[in-house]
Amino acid sequence: MSTPRDRNGFEGGPDDGSGWQEPGHLGGGGPGADEPNIADRRKRPRDDEPVAGSDPWQPPGWDLPATTPDRDRQPPGADPSWAPPQAPPAAPERPRGGLFGSRARARDPEMERAFTYEGNQLGAQSWALHHGWTVSDGSGPEDAVLTDLLATCPVRPGKEARPAGVLRGRAGAVELVAFDVVYPWGREWVAKYAVTAAPLLGSVPTLRLSPARLWKHRIGGLLPVVSGNADFDRRWQLLAAEDGPQVRRLAQDPAVQGLLLGTDDGDEFWTGAGHVAAVRPDGHRPQLIEHHTRLLTAIVAALAVGI
Repeated sequence: MSTPRDRNGFEGGPDDGSGWQEPGHLGGGGPGADEPNIADRRKRPRDDEPVAGSDPWQPPGWDLPATTPDRDRQPPGADPSWAPPQAPPAAPERPRGGLFGSRARARDPEMERAFTYEGNQLGAQSWALHHGWTVSDGSGPEDAVLTDLLATCPVRPGKEARPAGVLRGRAGAVELVAFDVVYPWGREWVAKYAVTAAPLLGSVPTLRLSPARLWKHRIGGLLPVVSGNADFDRRWQLLAAEDGPQVRRLAQDPAVQGLLLGTDDGDEFWTGAGHVAAVRPDGHRPQLIEHHTRLLTAIVAALAVGI
């Protein structure tokens, strides 16, 4: 019967391990003892490895230049006359295509000027306070008449328009109210027109005084009134519901003609809601208030004769 201590007949000798030796491929005796030991070979440096104590190897160009205050700021070999290339000129804007070909559309400087906002609401309010005028936001009970006046405006302001930045004061013997016509734009209100109006005493016929170059809206039932001044009639057109003495005096008033001929033909005048008013596609600023004040003072004086 065999036991774990039996050698099963493969080897003889004691079982104390005294006969063990390292295999030859690991450097021990026996066959293959003359072959190099891999473990010992790893401990020896290769022919291309640096020897301990010499300078370590590093790739070419790895060293940084010496840190000296007086060294040249340009890299070695740089051309001091070199400058970075300039960006190529922007390509000309291509005209937009159309049904009948592409052609650049000429811009009308007068139209661009007319639709460019030049108002200064803070400056207008400062001017008003400096001259003793009052300032309101257009929501007071005294401002309700401005909504009625706006409904008769020749520029057709629309349902969303409302008066804002209302300024009230006196210019000589004439009471005036100036405000901006604003429209909603997102969460803000944007001024598109500037209106200045003067209340009238007595009855005044419905009339329109507009530059001849402008398209006329809401002129049904209005008759043209000629002034007799060829230069004035060429640039301005007066339309009225009836041709009476008041309208004739306004058309032939030399002060009104002289002031209007000296302008840029950018204002329109009309009567409505007990006022005579002027409107311009702009926002109010001190210069515009003074401009409207001069014109409305002359118009009110011409209409007040004989009342």
